[in-house]
Amino acid sequence: MDLNTIGAIVPARRRDDLVALGATSAPLAGGSWLFSERQDHLTALVDLMTFDWPSLTVTETGLEVAATCTLAELASMPDDRGWPAHPLFFQCCTALLGSFKVWNVATVGGNICASLPAGPMTSLFSSLDADALVWRADGTDERIPVASFVTGNGRNALRDGDVLRALEVPLTSLQARTAYRKIALSPLGRSGAVIIGRLDADGAFILTVSGATLHPEQLRYATLPEPTQLTSDVERIETWFTDPHGAADWRRAVSALLAREILDELSTPDAGPATETEVVR
Repeated sequence: MDLNTIGAIVPARRRDDLVALGATSAPLAGGSWLFSERQDHLTALVDLMTFDWPSLTVTETGLEVAATCTLAELASMPDDRGWPAHPLFFQCCTALLGSFKVWNVATVGGNICASLPAGPMTSLFSSLDADALVWRADGTDERIPVASFVTGNGRNALRDGDVLRALEVPLTSLQARTAYRKIALSPLGRSGAVIIGRLDADGAFILTVSGATLHPEQLRYATLPEPTQLTSDVERIETWFTDPHGAADWRRAVSALLAREILDELSTPDAGPATETEVVR
């Protein structure tokens, strides 16, 4: 969609260039959401792509993913470190309803900042206990767990002038085994639920429920829980919602079912990923 109220695009090359952000200006990266609907309140855009941030940086403590990293870059990240969690990056990218053209422009940060319940990058980085590195408008830095960064449907922890700089994934999460399930009402429909399980090297089990809830919900256990306990805990989540992509009671039921499948998969040593659930009628 043409944004015919925009009078200027400011290329950002230094952090000081972000002072141009305000109530009538917005950051631009891939623009897949920004250009998808009217933005009549905007008169300027600040282009973040001109920062030329490295998309993927392996560090001593894990992996840093720039907010401007595209889904195509993330999905094709080489598996040269032997991280057990590596398949999860591609799996979550496939949960985005978009063509290869969208994959090549849509950014990780843009998907998270849109803060839609079905945002697959929110699901991915929440499940890996990643931190969102936020550049605050006052010049300070703040790290916020991605699971807390998204606070509701279309709401997050950013304030006017703030920018999401990167996602920081800890090495312990990358070295964990993961299991992934997505369900939708139609083969090409928006996700009705995205459920991800993680089994850490110390035996801790973390289940992340997203897509079906207004914001990511996490259940944490020191060891693998009993199936009945996991089912009960999933069903007690209170943020289920109804929209055209699924009713709240359906989302609760299928999330509990998929959580049990994930528990079974991760309870079996060296089990390969099961076939992803796509449609329930």
